[in-house]
Formats: sequence, structure tokens, C-alpha cells
Amino acid sequence: MGYDAVIFDNDGVLLTPTSQRTHVEGARDAFARVGVTDPHPDHVDAMSIGVDVAELERVCEAYGLDPSSFWSVRDAAISDAQRSDMTDGEKHPYDDLDALAALSTPLGVVSSNQRATVEFAFDHFGLADHFETVHAREPTIESLERKKPAPHYVEAALADLGVDDALFVGDNESDVVAADRAGIDSAFIRRPHRVDAALSVTPDYEVWGLDDIVDIAG
Repeated sequence: MGYDAVIFDNDGVLLTPTSQRTHVEGARDAFARVGVTDPHPDHVDAMSIGVDVAELERVCEAYGLDPSSFWSVRDAAISDAQRSDMTDGEKHPYDDLDALAALSTPLGVVSSNQRATVEFAFDHFGLADHFETVHAREPTIESLERKKPAPHYVEAALADLGVDDALFVGDNESDVVAADRAGIDSAFIRRPHRVDAALSVTPDYEVWGLDDIVDIAG
């Protein structure tokens, strides 16, 4: 055990997850912002989370929307919704973030959330000083091809940190796959929303909190 760096996913690892309700409200707001006042509920759900390019293009075709323009609006709307959750206290850091100070290696963050959302969160909660590099999605269609499980942002963080041997800590299968594709080890963290999660991939470690990461990474 022991690594040259530790990289964390954000939502569900450092901060509590964003609720499905918030994602849906943000997606509905995005449609309203582009003049679609009565979108089909299935289309709202489809644009709320886990969107891929084909799905985005299909939904936009139904309303005569430009996918690139709509995606930028969609990301802004959902980012605004998440910011409101943070300022209202509904989305917040986990209680064990003090463990970050015990890690002696450089730290980074790779998130599939919007860059604007992560930047706001780190400023609002005073987390930025913990990390030497932070990568999250730009409000572009291209970012959908780069998000985890693709290794793009993980590899960018490794390059920033100047290391090859790192541990990636996440709460989704996509985190485990992205780490494997980037050639590094993974730790699956079983936060309360992942206690009973069944995985079809095998992480190098399963942990229950950030204190466990300190024991692994040193």
C-alpha cells in the first residue's frame, strides 16, 4: 500500500449526492429556458442525469433544438439547482473530510459534474486548498464523451500531479472502470447511499469512509 497521489470523485465521496429531485427540477428549468414549456416527462428524466450524446440528440430533435446550445443551457440550469441545494444546506460535505489533512500525498479531484458546480462547492465549503488539481466537465457535448468511465479527466489529473501511481476513490462503477482504464488502483467507498450496491467490476479496495483511505494511502 501507499501511493504517490490520491484522486477523489466529488459527489457521493466528498460531498453528499445531489438528489434526483434536484436533477429533474434542473432539467425541467432548462427546457423552460429555451422556450419548451411542456416537455414530455420522459424527456425531462432523460436530460436529468447520466445523459449520453445519442440521447441528447434524440430529445433535441423532438423539439427542434440545437443539441450543443441546449446542452449548455441544461448544464447551467442543473448547476444553478445544485448551488441552491448547497446554500440551503441540502447538499454538504461529509463529516469525515478532516481525514484529508492526514494524507501526506498530493490530492486531486475528478468529477463528472459540471465544472461550475464543483468550483462553487469548493469555494462555498472552503475545500479548494486541499487539492492540487480539480477536473470536471465543461458545458459541451464533447464532455459527455470524456466523462467517466472514460479515463480522460483521470489522466489529466495524473498529468497535473506528475504521477503514474495513484489511488482513485469513487462511489460508482464508472469510477472503478475509469481508474482501471487510466492504469491506476481504485477504492469503492460505501457511503450510506452505496451500502448495498452490487458491483459488476472489482475495485482494488472497498472502504467505508475517508479514514480508511488514510490507512491505505498513508
